Amino acid sequence: MLYHKPVMLSECIDALNIKPNGIYVDVTFGGGGHSLKILEQLTEGRLIAFDQDEDAKRQADNIQSRSFTFCQANFRYMKQYLKLNGVTKVNGILADLGISSHQIDSAERGFSTRFDGPLDMRMDKKGSVSAAKILNEYSEAELHKMLGIYGEVKNAKTLAGLIVKQRAIKKFDRINDLIGLLKTVAPRGKEFKYFAQVFQALRIVVNEEMQALEYFLHQCGEVMEKGGRLVVMSYHSLEDRLVKNYINSGKMYGEVEKDFYGNKVRPFEAINRKPIEASEEEVNENNRARSAKLRVAERV
Repeated sequence: MLYHKPVMLSECIDALNIKPNGIYVDVTFGGGGHSLKILEQLTEGRLIAFDQDEDAKRQADNIQSRSFTFCQANFRYMKQYLKLNGVTKVNGILADLGISSHQIDSAERGFSTRFDGPLDMRMDKKGSVSAAKILNEYSEAELHKMLGIYGEVKNAKTLAGLIVKQRAIKKFDRINDLIGLLKTVAPRGKEFKYFAQVFQALRIVVNEEMQALEYFLHQCGEVMEKGGRLVVMSYHSLEDRLVKNYINSGKMYGEVEKDFYGNKVRPFEAINRKPIEASEEEVNENNRARSAKLRVAERV
């Protein structure tokens, strides 16, 4: 079985504008699809890859290349780990923010609505917060906020109330415990989309994905050489909005800063005004490509 089929692989690699002697970072190694393509183009250069997932580390162990270094860590610690590896400046950074199909297809990881398994969803198996813990311990108000903000669930308030009622009778433990409840309130004909929204909200909170993305983006401006490329692919509007704001204004929220002359102070300049999307052909072959948005920016 193919571990993971990267979305828009050639578009991502082209966007990095790889120099054979440059230093590149792949902060979402996954199955290594992007990393292997980057390594093909390096002669004197280096590639430093990040992933906190055990399975990803096993994939990385198969790569025999002097140019390659793997860091088993979340990309929020990028700058720290680059420094540990003697790197202060890089020529390109790639982030594919999607969850790998390998993780989705492993029932015991608890990411998929298709299989029964434990309500886990931890990318880092050493993490202390699982999806079950959130469902069983968050207050009704916290659940309502999480489902509304991170899942954009329309009836978030109703669902939060039902979760609290249900867990008083029986704690949430398995995926089917949650799906059973969701079926009672999902909009007819849109059940699977609804399940996916709820699972997305849980996954984002379990893995602190939005905070990690913010920390990571701020570090990109600090470590990128002038002319270096930042290439980020996201799969839902919350992530895409953060990436877009950061590229356009150097900040995630609020107004762009300006210098004495009224010029925008921001580390990056967008290469593509609109995000690049997958071709119809690719979407037909790989359903995950449907929601992917690729943004490319250059360090100024």
